[in-house]
Amino acid sequence: MNQHAERGAEAAAMQAVEEHHAGMLKELSGLAASLIGSVESGDSAAEEKARGTLLAWCDSELIPHALAEEGPLYSGPRSTPEGKLLVEGMLSEHKVIVGLVEELRSSRGVPAAVAGDAIRRIFALHLDKENRLLMPFIVQSPTMSLAEAVSGLHELVGEHSPDHHRHHHARSAE
Repeated sequence: MNQHAERGAEAAAMQAVEEHHAGMLKELSGLAASLIGSVESGDSAAEEKARGTLLAWCDSELIPHALAEEGPLYSGPRSTPEGKLLVEGMLSEHKVIVGLVEELRSSRGVPAAVAGDAIRRIFALHLDKENRLLMPFIVQSPTMSLAEAVSGLHELVGEHSPDHHRHHHARSAE
C-alpha cells in the first residue's frame, strides 16, 4: 500500500473509532440520565427497568469494548517506552469502570444513580484520552497501524467497520 493510501486508511480508522466512541457515550449518557431521573422521581419500577437496561448495555457493549481495546489497540503502544504509561493508566480506568458496573449491579436508589453517572464520567474521560492521545500516537508511529489494530473489530469501530458492512450485506442477501 502506498503512503497516501496508508494515511487514508489511518484517517478512516480514526474517524470510525471516534464515531463509535461518540455513539457509545451518547447511549451511555441517555441510559445514565434515565436511571438518575427515575431515582429522582421515586418511581421504583422505572428505576429497576433503567438500572437493568444500563447494566445490560454495560455487559453487552461497554465491557466487550474495553476488553477488545486491551488486545490489538493497546498492545503496540504498550510495548513502547512512550506509550507504556498511557496504556497502563487506561487499563486502570478499565478496572475502575468494571468495578463501578459491579457496584451498580448490587445497588439501588441514589447509590445506583451515582454509580451510573460515575461510569459515564469515567468513560467520557477514557474516550477523550483514546481519541486525543492514544490513537494519534498510533497513527503517527512508523511501526504501528490503527487501521490494522481495529480491522474487523465491531467492538472498537461499531457499524463503521468495512468487514462488518461486508458481513451484514452478505447476510442480508441470504
